[in-house]
Amino acid sequence: MKKVSEIFWGLVGLAAVVGSCYLLWGELKTLSWASIEAAFAAIPIHHFLLAALSTLVAYAALAWYDRIALLHLGVRHISWLFVSVCSFTTYALSHNIGASVFSGALVRYRAYTSKGLSAAQVAVLVALCSFTFGLGTILLGGFVLVYDPGLLARLDNLLPAALTNPATSRLVGFGLLAFVALYVIGSVLRFRPLTIRNFKIEYPRPGIMVRQLIAAPLELLGAAGIIYFALPDALNPGFIAVLGIFLASFSVALASHAPGGLGVFELVFFTAMQLQTDAEKAPVLAAVLIFRLFYLLIPFAVAIVVVLLFERSRLSNALGKNTKAAPEPPLVAPGLDSHVIEQRLDKKAV
Repeated sequence: MKKVSEIFWGLVGLAAVVGSCYLLWGELKTLSWASIEAAFAAIPIHHFLLAALSTLVAYAALAWYDRIALLHLGVRHISWLFVSVCSFTTYALSHNIGASVFSGALVRYRAYTSKGLSAAQVAVLVALCSFTFGLGTILLGGFVLVYDPGLLARLDNLLPAALTNPATSRLVGFGLLAFVALYVIGSVLRFRPLTIRNFKIEYPRPGIMVRQLIAAPLELLGAAGIIYFALPDALNPGFIAVLGIFLASFSVALASHAPGGLGVFELVFFTAMQLQTDAEKAPVLAAVLIFRLFYLLIPFAVAIVVVLLFERSRLSNALGKNTKAAPEPPLVAPGLDSHVIEQRLDKKAV
């Protein structure tokens, strides 16, 4: 069943790429290479530097995701450097490959088990990192819709009319913020755990919750900042608008299961920017390409090198019999019940 599911979502992702690229080609086929090159040349050097800085902020916040999850598990013996490299490699690969939960779990499993974590603990870590990202998206999405409910009207060709109505958009924004508020209250007041099948989810300690509410928005603000600084002033609708358009584009791209959101991200972004002429489309295309270069392609190339070096190091240690077992942290941790996960893994192994 798992293989069927993986094939299905793979086909969905492929269909999303093909369909989106076809529609996107219809929008951009009149552009010339000269106009795109001119758009790149028109971006000031200091804007390139600010976009690069935004990339560093985004990946630093992603590293904080892992650190928060480790603190949630009570694991403190792993260095910041190792966590940062592991997080960077995980997200650089998963952002480009797609299905970030699965590819992220594989990379993290290889890395963190070498530091003594169990499979159950890695499962909890992956789940909490994914939830932290979702929490940040909900928080910023709610803020943007309350602040500027007219933003969804930019997607009136892709969304039902009921959702693009400003009054409805604002209500949706308040609903998203209410979800975050409930999460905060549940953490502070220590609400009863929520049990879903064999998993028990507890509200994290307030200190963990506060870190999540800072790290998740920070990562998204950094990623959106890449495009914001790459856009020309004449076409830049402002940071809040760019943030809202980015959140919609990135969320749809993730949901599509398209590798790297290829075509899907661009299609939604171009639609929301409401571009009319080639003179407007070329600079926006240049900004999106800079985002792909800084946030996806360069990190992807570096991540491949990191993985090869890590696996080479592990192979050398195995051949030289120099591996040392790190003390395994306790399996009891707040949040997901790692005992249950461990038992399920043992049963599957048998």
